[in-house]
Amino acid sequence: MKQRLNILVVFFIFFLSLLPKAYAQWFIDLETGLVSSGYNNVRIPGDTGTEFSLSKDLKTDPSVFIRFKLGYQIAPRHSLSILIAPLTIKASGNINKEIKFFEEDFPPNIQLNAEYRFNSYRLTYGYDFVSSEKWRIKIGLTAKIRDAAISLRGNNKESEKKNVGFVPLIHFRVEWRFNQDFSLLLDGDALGAPQGRAEDILLAFRYQLNKNIGLRAGYRILEGGANVTEVYNFALLHYVVFGTTVRF
Repeated sequence: MKQRLNILVVFFIFFLSLLPKAYAQWFIDLETGLVSSGYNNVRIPGDTGTEFSLSKDLKTDPSVFIRFKLGYQIAPRHSLSILIAPLTIKASGNINKEIKFFEEDFPPNIQLNAEYRFNSYRLTYGYDFVSSEKWRIKIGLTAKIRDAAISLRGNNKESEKKNVGFVPLIHFRVEWRFNQDFSLLLDGDALGAPQGRAEDILLAFRYQLNKNIGLRAGYRILEGGANVTEVYNFALLHYVVFGTTVRF
């Protein structure tokens, strides 16, 4: 996975080196806060495993998260960015039924410890087709690498299902500046297909501290999953978000 990320970063930097520098502007975006589980339903394999919930059958506590984005404003309306968004959630408890999970069978009423990993690495191109004093509307494409895994441990047994893959997404960003310094932001990546779906959407208030630094606070939702023979998993995650964007 680290090799894939390194390739993505090298490609990003190489591509930027070929672009004209007349307008070039870099920006860094940092985001942190708390993430908690809504639903997180699992069945592995998708056709023969036992379905259970990491958030209802087991207990999942809120955890701190961090996301990092490096961006490049190519021109007034064109931008590129690379996002690194690691995520690990742990759950524990006991379930009063046998759990057939991937390569192991876990007996009922034993202490179970689960880990849900969903690291996301994204390369995004965006174009501002509306750019005015009050409104900025962007549309684009995101190439996402998903590094996911679900593991279950208990009764001296352990089983882990990993999944690494590429996902294309539609990117959008709508910002309404209702005041000289304050704005309302809707930003996200999303796409659906018969086999599954993915949505990562932020709604936040922004405050422009000065020309180069913006602050925000809001709510992010991460939802989606897949229903295929290999794996069934659909999860909903809630984020309380605090972030900053710094331009150079």
